Amino acid sequence: MKDERVRLSKRRSEGRLDDRWKRRLQRGAAIVLMAVSMTAASGCGAGFPFAEEETASGEYTRPQAMIIVATEKNRYEKVYTDQIWSVALEDGRTFETYLLDQVKEFLTNLKTMNLLADRQKIVLTSAEQSRLKALAGRYYEGLTEEDREYIGADEEDVLTLYTDYYTANKVVGILTDGIDLEVSDSEAKVITVQMIQISSKEAAEAVYRRVSQDGSDFLSVARETSEGEKTELQLGRGELPEAVENAAFALAPGEMSPLVEGGGWYYIIRCVSDYDAEATELRKTRIYEERKNQVFRQIYEQFEPEDPAAVPEDFWPEIHFDGDDGSTTTDFFSLYQEEFGS
Repeated sequence: MKDERVRLSKRRSEGRLDDRWKRRLQRGAAIVLMAVSMTAASGCGAGFPFAEEETASGEYTRPQAMIIVATEKNRYEKVYTDQIWSVALEDGRTFETYLLDQVKEFLTNLKTMNLLADRQKIVLTSAEQSRLKALAGRYYEGLTEEDREYIGADEEDVLTLYTDYYTANKVVGILTDGIDLEVSDSEAKVITVQMIQISSKEAAEAVYRRVSQDGSDFLSVARETSEGEKTELQLGRGELPEAVENAAFALAPGEMSPLVEGGGWYYIIRCVSDYDAEATELRKTRIYEERKNQVFRQIYEQFEPEDPAAVPEDFWPEIHFDGDDGSTTTDFFSLYQEEFGS
């Protein structure tokens, strides 16, 4: 990450980032702010008898919204510095505007999910409420005076957001319970490979002859000749052209593939490990969550109000990230994950 910060610093005088950085930053914001399961792509699901044209009741206040704003603003500044906010993205928005738009979408979805919980008569137990109250107190006590001044929220505001966030996740669990979402080891399997990727067949054949020689250091040759972004990587199914993946997954540790063509490129692959247990388990969890999201999304879309009133529009234009507010908290979601594990 240190190298990434240096790269960003070198671009400050230009006031822009290249396309790869723009895409990376946009993906990062989307991943963080879509943490609640409701934002995945649509899929199959059962129908539910929802009322038509119902709108979400109530709005989040500015202090409540600022809890999420501060969390994400500070998280990104710690990684990319405050120079990130003036970065122009491909759609013409600055990253500041993009992130605020994501926060608004997150809060709107959160409000809608809680209305869905009301319609389905999903309530929290006294034990769940007690844990959330304790968590809100823990978060609030951890705020600095600068955090509290910047956010403007009290402990009840924190409790409101934690309660809604927990309820949203509970809705997902209940409405997808009993649906077969099992992910097999073979589907989730992750291997570790060293890879050479070259656009010219002639050049690739020359490199293949070179790495086939006794005593050749595959990784050194890969770093010298490969045109791909990575020369050593963890690989799961669905990430590379099928012919390339089939060749990679057929290798035993230490074996090297023949020259493989895929997607207009030529690949040479050496297997380092044919099974990474930790990475496989993480990928299995990710695939499971994606499947659960797909099942849930259709349920959500059947219920989603056309115009949920979740966040007032008047205060958003007043929010600007100038780096001088003194707020540093990034703990809202991380404390939740520590307490509830999701």
